[in-house]
Amino acid sequence: MTQLSNRLNRLQPSATLAMSQKSAELKAQGIDIINMSVGEPDFNTPDAIKQAAHQAIDDNYSRYSPVPGYPVLRQAILDKLKRENGLEYSVNQILCSNGAKQSVCNTIMALVNEGDEVIVPAPYWVSYPQMVMLADGQPVFIEATIEQDFKITPAQLEAAITPRTRALILCSPSNPTGAVYSAEELEGLAAVLRRHERVIVIADEIYEHINYVGRHASIAQIPDMKERTVLINGVSKAYAMTGWRIGFIAAPEWIVKGCNKLQGQYTSGPCSVSQIAAAAAFSGDQQCVEDMRQAFERRKNLIVALAREIPGLEVNEPHGAFYLFPKCSAYFGKSYNGQTINNSTDFAMYLLEVAHVATVGGDAFGSPQCFRMSYATSDDNIREAMSRIKQALAKLA
Repeated sequence: MTQLSNRLNRLQPSATLAMSQKSAELKAQGIDIINMSVGEPDFNTPDAIKQAAHQAIDDNYSRYSPVPGYPVLRQAILDKLKRENGLEYSVNQILCSNGAKQSVCNTIMALVNEGDEVIVPAPYWVSYPQMVMLADGQPVFIEATIEQDFKITPAQLEAAITPRTRALILCSPSNPTGAVYSAEELEGLAAVLRRHERVIVIADEIYEHINYVGRHASIAQIPDMKERTVLINGVSKAYAMTGWRIGFIAAPEWIVKGCNKLQGQYTSGPCSVSQIAAAAAFSGDQQCVEDMRQAFERRKNLIVALAREIPGLEVNEPHGAFYLFPKCSAYFGKSYNGQTINNSTDFAMYLLEVAHVATVGGDAFGSPQCFRMSYATSDDNIREAMSRIKQALAKLA
């Protein structure tokens, strides 16, 4: 008998990747689909970074790198953290991986034992609870509603912590909501965490530079928190380098050593050419980052205004990333052409099939009353998509 492991059978496939695949299949059939399901900048990698990669090829960066990454990349990360975040680390506190996604998974696998609890604020990125379960841990969800801008409160955090709590995953700016925690809000959470020394913070800051409210605040900057925080970041979002697959952790050395040991057994170091390109990204002119941020902010303002014109959608103002996460439950129970919308997954499928716009239902993010749209696409695509959505929803009764 052919049978997959119980560990694998516990996992759910990625809803974002599934919707992206479904939209690609419809496109292949000749249907004009506007894809707002995927979390990927639509910009090209800046030329200076690509030139560094060309030079790396010419310089024969074609062999295995050290497991934690080349010293030149780890030094560029150290310089970035000091320059932009006011955080000082040593080179032994940096580990580079195949994207921030692997960095998150490495950390969870290194810290979580069977039965350990990991607090996951909801809405959450689809992979967080799956990674916790892969490590035989137990995700514990805290619901942060649209009324509280999708951010948890210190009281909610305190209520969720038990003697089995091992970690808190904190994503700011957030995928899927665009919520951004201020320094004051992070201090409120830190005040709770100081009373629970066993809890490590896994701070996913991959959207750090796509921020519309000023300077990024990291919980690692809060007094007493750096030595119990695993800061996770990378080049995918800020530099439009999703396919280059470079992420990193900055953390206490004992955690980095554990993740290094793990990574050494199943992927080793990330792509050598990508590492040189990433070093150039961190150490080069940062104007490209600001140019893209400004474009995302313009698109955010556009999509928020258009979404608020659609009856039945409840829309908050995202302060970072490139996602809108409207509440759509007013449409549950409504039908068109024999198709009834019972939940947000049905809602997203209706938009795909009737409006020809790919989005992702909020069920996958732990928020079944909402759905996610990525506005990492052109202004024209945003206008056309919102027009199609408005027309499609007007058909429901």
